[in-house]
Amino acid sequence: MSEKIASVNVGCSNSKKLKWFAWGTGGLIVFIGLLVFVVFLVLHPSKPSFNLEDVTVYQFNVSKVPPYAINIIMQVTLSSRNPNSRIGLEYQPLHVYSTYRDQQITMAYLLPPTYQGHKEPVVWSPPLTGYDMPISPYSQQSLDQDWHAGVVLMNIKLQGDVKWKVGTWISPKYHLYVHCPANIRFGDLNNGGPNLIKGQPVDHCDVEIAS
Repeated sequence: MSEKIASVNVGCSNSKKLKWFAWGTGGLIVFIGLLVFVVFLVLHPSKPSFNLEDVTVYQFNVSKVPPYAINIIMQVTLSSRNPNSRIGLEYQPLHVYSTYRDQQITMAYLLPPTYQGHKEPVVWSPPLTGYDMPISPYSQQSLDQDWHAGVVLMNIKLQGDVKWKVGTWISPKYHLYVHCPANIRFGDLNNGGPNLIKGQPVDHCDVEIAS
């Protein structure tokens, strides 16, 4: 009988030790996580900067009769720089596409996940294409006027998720929105449009990060 009691006492003691060990380990993990988070806040992370380095249009045609649609083949070069000296950035899959008057005129191109280290630049050069991309009659009229005037204002947009990384700690996802305007200057419009046109960035890219 006494042996059974001793066995039960030993079992209870081991169970208590395991509980205390689990609580201690969990508390240590929470403490380390909070410590890294506080350090993250103290470091005041800055959002990355983006620039539109190049825009090249290889094909651009707009239907003259309804239903109105655009056919376009282009390539853009976007660069990003991480201004933080102690914080890395993890870009989740990013989508790049082009718009005209808030209407999407190319399919979204999926960029692979990318890690950006401290003070590190990253460059992407995705091709953007749109075949029979529908546009509204109002946009078609505006585009026709801009096209014949020789300048079309397009917007290159990038959307996706980004995470901050400090040591082994990784933040939750934040939504990244990048907006880069560019003037596409068309010269010779004979025979349906130009074969190759270089675009000119209008201004710096606007960058927004939201939770």
